[in-house]
Amino acid sequence: MAWNEPGNNDKDPWKNKGGKNQGPPDLDELLNDLGKKVTGIFGGKTTKGGSGFGKNFSRIGLSILLIVASIVYAFSGFYTIKEAEKGIVLRFGQYTGTVEPGINWKWTFIDRIIPVDMQSTRDMPSSGFMLTKDENVVRVEMQIQYRVVDARNYIFSVTNAEDSLNQSLDSALRYVIGHADMDDILTSGREDIRQAVWQELEKIIAPYNLGLIIVDVNFKDARPPNEVKDAFDDAISAQEDEVRFLREAEAYARGIEPRARGRVKRIEQEAIAYKTQIVLDAQGEVARFEKILPEYQAAPRVTRERLYIATMEKVYSNTSKVMIDVEGSNNMMYLPLDKIIQQQNTSNRSGKTTYAPVNELNINTSPLSSSNRSDRFSNGRN
Repeated sequence: MAWNEPGNNDKDPWKNKGGKNQGPPDLDELLNDLGKKVTGIFGGKTTKGGSGFGKNFSRIGLSILLIVASIVYAFSGFYTIKEAEKGIVLRFGQYTGTVEPGINWKWTFIDRIIPVDMQSTRDMPSSGFMLTKDENVVRVEMQIQYRVVDARNYIFSVTNAEDSLNQSLDSALRYVIGHADMDDILTSGREDIRQAVWQELEKIIAPYNLGLIIVDVNFKDARPPNEVKDAFDDAISAQEDEVRFLREAEAYARGIEPRARGRVKRIEQEAIAYKTQIVLDAQGEVARFEKILPEYQAAPRVTRERLYIATMEKVYSNTSKVMIDVEGSNNMMYLPLDKIIQQQNTSNRSGKTTYAPVNELNINTSPLSSSNRSDRFSNGRN
């Protein structure tokens, strides 16, 4: 017969456990026992009606426990997002939105917050030996700088955005180096290669929506293997010398050409000025001749005398010696006016007045007859 058949409850294993008719523990009894023990600790007396007090005490303790737990739970939900970050909110593992920097609150054990740095610029290097277009091996070192612009795509678009970016950088760098000559990589084509790597990298990461933006690409170094480094250094030095000589020649040409053009322009201007001067002088002579001609036709003798006097005045104005005809003698005397003026200036500087005798003035007299003097003047007038 089974132990749980009607009328045979003495065989219940819970009541007869240990042979003492014990049953399963009752929650009310457990709370009553706890209340009695607490009352005993604080000096209270247990009575027959103590079961009601135990029940009330258990309810109060449970309420206090719930209130304390609620307060702790509420305070545990506060968290802070830094100024440079943005928080990704996951509720039961599902994306529900983002939170801005500052103090925020979440449901503890329900929400999870992932902070993402949105302002810092990060570095990522890449280097290695690569094969160029002309089948040479070169070691290239390049570094990129990037920043997070979309926190959701950065976390959820791929498994690891930075690892994907690193692999994309290696791919773009090897593709560009493989389509370039070694001379361009080592010398003059570094900027073109940098721009090409930047464009190729952006093209590769665009379909993945990594939530990243490339800020800059730095071409740090490019060098051949150590076994052939000396030969390449010599070749690079020769190319640099070639470029330097070309720049010096261009600078010399730029310095000589303007001076030559200026000299040509000056000669042209002088020629034009000389031409203009000659033409104007000729026109002035013609105009003067046209004015003198009527006067000469009216009084030829007077006009000849006036022309003679004007000519002699012009001639003597350019000489430092004067010829004087002394009346009553047969001598023609020459006065060295330049020496007279020089001695006069010297005396003025010294503050003394000196008079030089005639023989010291180097006065040159030559005997001339009156007839010769008159013939000389007449020939000059003619």
